[in-house]
Amino acid sequence: MRYFLILFLLSSFSLAAQEQTYDIVTFSLPKDWKKGAENNAAIQFVKKEGSKWAQIAIYKNTASQGSPEADLDSEWEKLAATPYNITGAPVKTAVEDAAGNWKKSSAMGKWIFNGKEVTTTLTTFTGYGACVSILCTLTDQKFAGVYTTMLAAVKLKSGEEDMVKDQTVPVEPDNGQPVNNTTPIATGFKFNSTNFDDGWKSTIHEDWVQVEKGSIKVLIHYPKEGTIFPADPDKLISAAWNILVAPRYSTLSNFKTSYVEDFNRPYLGTGDVTEVQSGQQKFVVLFRRSGGWIEIVTPDKNTFTREFGFDASSIQWGKLSEYMGGYVVTNSAGTIVKADPEIFNKLDKMANYNRFAVAASDLNNTGKWNAHYSSNTFYANYYTGAYAGMTTYSSSQWFDFKAGLKYHWELVAANTGMGQISTAQAKSDGTIKSINDWQLLCTNIEGKPKTYDAYFSAIKGGRVLWLNDAKAPGSGIFTGYAR
Repeated sequence: MRYFLILFLLSSFSLAAQEQTYDIVTFSLPKDWKKGAENNAAIQFVKKEGSKWAQIAIYKNTASQGSPEADLDSEWEKLAATPYNITGAPVKTAVEDAAGNWKKSSAMGKWIFNGKEVTTTLTTFTGYGACVSILCTLTDQKFAGVYTTMLAAVKLKSGEEDMVKDQTVPVEPDNGQPVNNTTPIATGFKFNSTNFDDGWKSTIHEDWVQVEKGSIKVLIHYPKEGTIFPADPDKLISAAWNILVAPRYSTLSNFKTSYVEDFNRPYLGTGDVTEVQSGQQKFVVLFRRSGGWIEIVTPDKNTFTREFGFDASSIQWGKLSEYMGGYVVTNSAGTIVKADPEIFNKLDKMANYNRFAVAASDLNNTGKWNAHYSSNTFYANYYTGAYAGMTTYSSSQWFDFKAGLKYHWELVAANTGMGQISTAQAKSDGTIKSINDWQLLCTNIEGKPKTYDAYFSAIKGGRVLWLNDAKAPGSGIFTGYAR
């Protein structure tokens, strides 16, 4: 990618601006730029227009690294490259004089969020043994003029006595867009969170379902390209970690990958990290066995061990055998024990918290939801063990949810075996009603009303609908997908 950094000097703001001071920086921004997140190191201003947005963060002065070039490189790494995972080298401007013996330089880089290009520009001022950083992140160049005009009018105090030199940390973005924003998203469905009886709470996020209890946070990641592929376990776990976990953390130590040879092989990656958004130290476990990747974030390793019953960092990879009787792990008391494969069940079952209630209105006029099922049964002679044929069953069914909570339902099934083929078909029209948050009533399925246990699970950009006959739990589940 080839791009250039150009700073335009504009004569005036499009809207009235008011001069204000933060730390040693005096600046002006249009009144329609709203004050956003603020912490002990920075203040932020945000502008939104539909899906387009921009943010400007002004950081308190910090101790200089000794030169404008060193300050720009250091601040770029801390405030732009690491938080936004910008891997390419930034485009830089030459160092130039600013008022009061300050020196100014800028760097720009681009990154992709939700398929769209985002531009981040950092300007640093160096002087009097201090460094001041101003960061602009935007999705449309229409906002760039405000940033460049503000920079041209910035006033900085001069003199060693004015320098606070607080430690610079990234400011929490609040524009609803950057990669480090962990705010739950709003959807077109009624229920976007679930409070479970055991104390866990689930909320829907852009790239995962977040499950929390106390100081523990679990991210049920949506499927993402490059995270599941045939490979050595170490390569697979490391690839998934780099894509799903690494962008939200600034440091990593004690990283380890492990797995156990089993029919349903568990994969684990563990490490001590620094969370970019909070600056706090965390212990992270990345896990996959039955389904997708699950990320468990705890304040420390002991918190994980107390909740899930074993020390994930102590797993020793190897093959199961009757002699071993299970995995070698450390229990919550710190004792090396032999544990059966069920040691991972609690982790595996965290995927079940991707579950949200269903309102009949969620399905109103949403069109077709489809489900397909097939199975094969192989037969062998009881006496000889010789192959004795097979049967195949397959079915497709769908709901077409129409306006006014009306629906059309159809089922088509086929069964083949021993040279015979039989087919069946059924269809009905009726109205769907909510019995409660977790049950739906269809007024006519093959001539009679039917109650379904119902819930949604979230995926990237949509929901999967699960319906099961309430009078026959486990008898078969209808699933459908809609954005």
